Amino acid sequence: MELFNDWMGMAGGGQAVGRYAHYLGGITWIGLLYFFNFIQGSAFGEMGEAARGEALRKITWRTLWWFRWAALLTWVSGIWILFHQEVLDSSDYWKSAAGMGIAMGVVLGTTMAANVWMVIWPAQQIVIGSSVAVSEGGEANPEAPAAAKRAGRASRVNTLFSFPLIFFMLWPSHFGAQFGNPDSGARLTIWIVFLVIWIAMEVSALGKLGGYDNVLCKKLLDKHQNTIAYGLGITLVLYLLFEIVA
Repeated sequence: MELFNDWMGMAGGGQAVGRYAHYLGGITWIGLLYFFNFIQGSAFGEMGEAARGEALRKITWRTLWWFRWAALLTWVSGIWILFHQEVLDSSDYWKSAAGMGIAMGVVLGTTMAANVWMVIWPAQQIVIGSSVAVSEGGEANPEAPAAAKRAGRASRVNTLFSFPLIFFMLWPSHFGAQFGNPDSGARLTIWIVFLVIWIAMEVSALGKLGGYDNVLCKKLLDKHQNTIAYGLGITLVLYLLFEIVA
């Protein structure tokens, strides 16, 4: 079959399989991320305790299964794609604007997948487990409110990161080549700005920079409308850096 003649090539079977899985996983993962942040969160705010608990047990629990495994599929297939791209064998690729865009996408995607499995999922197990206990006549877990806050912040910062993530995963293959290979000073400037934004937001969302209600969290993560606006704004800032200094 023609598709498998050049398995490791840029248009070979390895790329085809990896990209198909990556798109399926990514669509599912980010779609459910937006469902949690844009729909479920607002709906829960309008529900009574009983209705919210029922939704947690019957809807959120099932949705989290698809959510976390879609995140894993997206991350694994992304790494698969990297290993099946001949162009990545050259260290010069990572010095190009296109390579930098992919690298930034990898950093954000890995962070988001880690948030799903290491923060959101463990915290939601506590929250939903507490709801189940109450529904069966038991006592609520006193750790549930803090766990809900922890999961909410991690989910919201993932939403913030999703905007530059999607941009920098798509941009390099279509438009990144026009910027060529930025010099070392330009690369350093772009990476410093990116890393400052990434570290500040992730550390804030994990409650390690003044708690879960520090200024950044309150301003960027409290309301999903603000998260969307700032996520798009961060994407624009990073893109303009390439335009200005590359």
